Amino acid sequence: MACTIDNPRHARAFAQAMGCLEKTDRIDARMLAWFADARKLIPTPPPSAQQAKLEALTARLRHVTRDIIVQKQRRSATTDPLALAQIGETLALFARQAKDISAMIAQSIASDPHWRAFDRTIRSIKGLADRTTAYLIADLPELGTLSNKAIVKLVGLAPIANDSGARFGKRRTRGGRASIRTILFLVADIARRFEPSLADFRDKLLAAGKPKLVVRIALARKLLVRLNAKMRDTRLSIPLTY
Repeated sequence: MACTIDNPRHARAFAQAMGCLEKTDRIDARMLAWFADARKLIPTPPPSAQQAKLEALTARLRHVTRDIIVQKQRRSATTDPLALAQIGETLALFARQAKDISAMIAQSIASDPHWRAFDRTIRSIKGLADRTTAYLIADLPELGTLSNKAIVKLVGLAPIANDSGARFGKRRTRGGRASIRTILFLVADIARRFEPSLADFRDKLLAAGKPKLVVRIALARKLLVRLNAKMRDTRLSIPLTY
């Protein structure tokens, strides 16, 4: 069944702004309907079974990857032979799981002609490989369907205006999809080593005295915009069924 997913904090803030401090199921239903009408929210079809499976696989791969990092940190912090042996066994198990999950993800992408096209598009930017492709397809299916401004805000890489009258406040990024943002921070730094335009963009910002964090965000945002444009062209060139 199609539904719309929105930030529950926005819905509650809307109710309070309308002067409704009470909270019951009936009041919530009425406020949610009013909120959806005011925001002109459009129902979104649920993900296909294949999309849901890919999301589950990439989520599990993230978990296993984090577990491997934790176990390696524990290994470096101990000298006890028994603990080292058990940590080694745990690491071997997680390594096998990561390999198996990666293989299932690759097979899932290879089995879908649209995902294969998306995979080629993402890999056309040097420095972006298997996991980046999987995470983008699984966790950012809107890539190539939204405007550059919208996709940047969705991921949480858009500087939010904070101006009032003659005051121009500092613009910060907030919200968005943290998992994708983290990936873009990592791969943008890798991609700029192969892509002269990204390297030049970064160097100009640094030369202008921009803080390193600002440069990091700007580089990730530029990479996302480039990916969005490429994916838009790809979507226009193939017939999509979802």
